[in-house]
Amino acid sequence: FPFSGTCRVTCLYGQVQVLGFTISQGQPSQEVFSTYTHSCLALSAVHYSMSEKSKKEMKREARTLLRAHLNRDDRCWLMKNFSPLCSIVMLENLKNATVNFITSHPGLSYIFEQERTTFQINAEYFALRSVGIKKEKKKNGLQLSESFLSALEELVSVACEEADGCPVILVCGFQDVGKSTFNRYLINQLLNSISCVDYLECDLGQTEFTPPGCISLLNITEPLLGPPFTHQRTPQKMVYFGKSTCKNNYENYIEIIKYVFSSYKRESPLIINTMGWVTDQGLLLLVDLIRLLSPSHVVQVSSTRSRTMPQFTPAYVDGMDGLYTKSKAKVRDRGFYLPEFADSLEFGDEEKESPVAFSGHKLMCVQLCFAFRKTPRNRESHNRVLRDLALLGYLGQLQAPAPKPLRPLHSLTPYQVPFHAVALRVIHSDVAPTHILYAVNASWVGLCKILDDVGGYTEGPVLLTQTPICDCLGFGICRGIDMEKRLYHILTPVPPEELRNVNCLLVGAISIPQCVLKSQHGLEGTIPYVTTDYNIKLPGATGKIGAREAEETSRTRPHPKARFYRKAR
Repeated sequence: FPFSGTCRVTCLYGQVQVLGFTISQGQPSQEVFSTYTHSCLALSAVHYSMSEKSKKEMKREARTLLRAHLNRDDRCWLMKNFSPLCSIVMLENLKNATVNFITSHPGLSYIFEQERTTFQINAEYFALRSVGIKKEKKKNGLQLSESFLSALEELVSVACEEADGCPVILVCGFQDVGKSTFNRYLINQLLNSISCVDYLECDLGQTEFTPPGCISLLNITEPLLGPPFTHQRTPQKMVYFGKSTCKNNYENYIEIIKYVFSSYKRESPLIINTMGWVTDQGLLLLVDLIRLLSPSHVVQVSSTRSRTMPQFTPAYVDGMDGLYTKSKAKVRDRGFYLPEFADSLEFGDEEKESPVAFSGHKLMCVQLCFAFRKTPRNRESHNRVLRDLALLGYLGQLQAPAPKPLRPLHSLTPYQVPFHAVALRVIHSDVAPTHILYAVNASWVGLCKILDDVGGYTEGPVLLTQTPICDCLGFGICRGIDMEKRLYHILTPVPPEELRNVNCLLVGAISIPQCVLKSQHGLEGTIPYVTTDYNIKLPGATGKIGAREAEETSRTRPHPKARFYRKAR
């Protein structure tokens, strides 16, 4: 049953699957998000073993289970359609604060709901619409190929049967071939059998659990039943790279991955997501990553529309030079020793004896077939929308749980942060110290923790001369700077107990979505930070760091003395 929209799914009898995750009777309800930015989700019945009970006993059991959810007339109607091995699900309208926050911005309601008639308008149509979903054509959903199902079955088997149960699975391929879809499906399938899965995010542009521009390590215990902006989560380790691409900063990218990967404890299977840039230097970086991370399995994903790339067999990786590593033919050791990586990686006591060596992997080729939302012409704009949605999904955590009413961001109380309490750094761009506050104000900031002691300064701002590789605890918006009291005003969903550890603000090239600046409810008069009087021909005005299209007329214009807040803690 392919569908679009959002709803809560409860299995009352039998078993069903959504995106590979099995929902059985007696299990908690699941929130499901089927959006128009991705392939539609589908609800599928799962074959389960036939009990020795008679059909009459099975009907009696089902009727008992339904009693708590349906009135007598509805139960009687439903039991007329009952048959052995059927599954019965209850779909309910879903009230979700993040979804409500995203759709409150003009033009974004289409993501969850589109008014187009694809089926006959009848009682079923209105019943589904009352729940918040709509039936879709099968072609709009994910088509599971034989190679897809075969790879899933083998990887789940390896994770459940191996002595250590901890395969390291690296997923690679061109952009828009379905790597993220495969990852979600694999995580959900693994969670049917084991309690948790680790996930290493190496794709800066299309991150799964965090805002864009991050490299992170997460421990996943709950299924993924929607796109990234519906399941933003707090990583166990995260570094803010600050850009949606690593081009021209490859070494720092590798160093950050090494730093984050060192926190992997090898207690759960690890899935590694990689960039879709697999040409030129991107291909060489992928070779470096395979040598660095030593995966047990490499899943190479392609689609019917993607370009071909070389098959990453162990022999191919052995014979290729990376950006920072040499081919096996140029290194005479039996294993591929990586001294530059080994020195900085931290392993358990039992592993410190042996050097970091590339010992080979099993290559699995998977082809996906799904309805494409992107074309070469709209790819960049589509990806920008997805990045903005991830930011909005993160900011949605500021809202109180539904059904409490939404509050616009400008009405929320920010935290006051003294200048001398945190260090500042603008990454990927040289900013004069006299202009640093212009860059920070009205910007997306990473809330980080550095080892250096920031104390000892009486006034500030405290400026860092180099970009540190440090833990990022979350994100916020610097929505105002009070020059008289020397305070930053930061709006963030990070809890206070975590904020006490923040002593560094990093400003990157990830921009606040324009709808946050231009379309908040309740603003009257001139909108702060936004201007149409902007000379696009000025040097640096278009900003090669953050992609901005020339035809856009509105630009942010932060000023250190501007105040965008109403009250502050």
